[in-house]
Amino acid sequence: MNNGSLRMKPGHLGLEQLQAIHAGGAVLEIGAEACAAIAAGAAVVQRAAAGQAAVYGVNTGFGKLASTRISAGDLATLQLNLIRSHSVGVGEPLAPEVVRLVLALKAGSLARGASGVRVAVVQALLAVLNAGLVPYIPSQGSVGASGDLAPLAHLTLALMGEGEFLVAEPGRAAGDTGGRRPAAAVLQAHGIEPLRLEAKEGLALINGTQVSTALALHALFAFEPVLESALVIGALTVDAARGSDGPFDPRIHALRGQPGQIDVAQYYRALLAGSVIRKSHEQGDDRVQDPYCLRCQPQVVGACLDQLRHAALVLLREANAVTDNPLVFADEAGAGTLISGGNFHAEPVALAADAMANAIAEVGAIAERRIAMLIDSNVSRLPPFLTADPGLNSGFMIAHVTAAALASENKSLAHPASVDSLPTSANQEDHVSMATFAARRLQPMIANVAHILGIEYLAAAEGIEFLRPLASSAPLEAAHALLRERVPRLDRDRFLAPEIERATALVRAGALARVFRAIEGLPALWIPA
Repeated sequence: MNNGSLRMKPGHLGLEQLQAIHAGGAVLEIGAEACAAIAAGAAVVQRAAAGQAAVYGVNTGFGKLASTRISAGDLATLQLNLIRSHSVGVGEPLAPEVVRLVLALKAGSLARGASGVRVAVVQALLAVLNAGLVPYIPSQGSVGASGDLAPLAHLTLALMGEGEFLVAEPGRAAGDTGGRRPAAAVLQAHGIEPLRLEAKEGLALINGTQVSTALALHALFAFEPVLESALVIGALTVDAARGSDGPFDPRIHALRGQPGQIDVAQYYRALLAGSVIRKSHEQGDDRVQDPYCLRCQPQVVGACLDQLRHAALVLLREANAVTDNPLVFADEAGAGTLISGGNFHAEPVALAADAMANAIAEVGAIAERRIAMLIDSNVSRLPPFLTADPGLNSGFMIAHVTAAALASENKSLAHPASVDSLPTSANQEDHVSMATFAARRLQPMIANVAHILGIEYLAAAEGIEFLRPLASSAPLEAAHALLRERVPRLDRDRFLAPEIERATALVRAGALARVFRAIEGLPALWIPA
């Protein structure tokens, strides 16, 4: 599927453009201005390679071997050996969506002209991306400092025709890239010449934070419909429990001033507007206050939203950054300078991913508490375990246990990865970020939250059934009907696991999120659009 051509202005990729690349089908191009900047940086490296002075990464060894001088005749072999020796990743391959982002982010970074590579290197990355090819990149093996060395080496090895690509196999579903094929044959089949590396180019390709950044962006994009679904389901639970809408009054949140909290309260007011169940709460309900899992949703989910918005800004900056080493600064006189630094250290990504992990876990944690509240008749005033015949039927008793297990699992997964530095390269690289794992572990956390929300969706919808003929708001009735198209009412115990999966699919795939997006006038979920 071709979603159209996208002219990439290096350093200025927006979140919407990154989402389009992530989704697949976007064809990326670079303009003449970018090509000129790339060529100017490459000329600086070529002069350094021909000179007598030792320049790290150009005519020296790497890491602890930086003091070892390499002869001019071995410079190409130096880069080739670098890629081969660093291709040591293990584990499951990165998902195609992640690989697409890695290719685009690396191309965009190199295209800023501060890495000293030739235009041919950027064109090779874009050729593979635009052909829809997916280099085989094992997901484990990076500590997020000196760049994502091992995974980016596997990417580069594929560009050189020595690695592998993931390709669709006969009998697999459309879009399922599961088989591994030698890179040389895949490149030849698509008319792409294998990349031949020159001075510094291998180092520029494997230095950088593109894998950890792509993994974190992948999580941000995957969690967006889940978070939107959480807002809809949370509002549905408020109505099922006949909770008050007082806690969403804008005056409360204006006094605190937290932007995420203010926006989440507005989301809930819009979702609950017009509910007849809401009106019924005002007539003869003797409860003074709702439990925290209902009335503190703006405070909890709003704080999570603030963390995710901050992470989105950090990741957007990182997606446009130059993060290899050494960096090349060309000047108008045609000379230039190479300066060694540490932009490859992925601490910004690691801390952002850790913040995302906490936010993701908390969205699931408060959802689990809402399920517990719904099945507790003393609090919800609904039948015990949401079944009309408790005792003979267990209703949602054990579905809640599953939700509790997943919420507990996320507590362990949310442990910060960024504080767990482990020195490498004979202590030359003595503090590392662990950003790649910090971002990679977000996917199982999102899956856990989606399942918790799937269970809450079923429970809240069941709670609404006990309040009929009273109706909820238009958006929440739409959400209820969407579920009922796939899952009937639980009038007696039955095999629930498949129904949890169907509800979870609505949460993850965006069908339920569209109920949220259909409401006009709401603040955007992510600030940097």
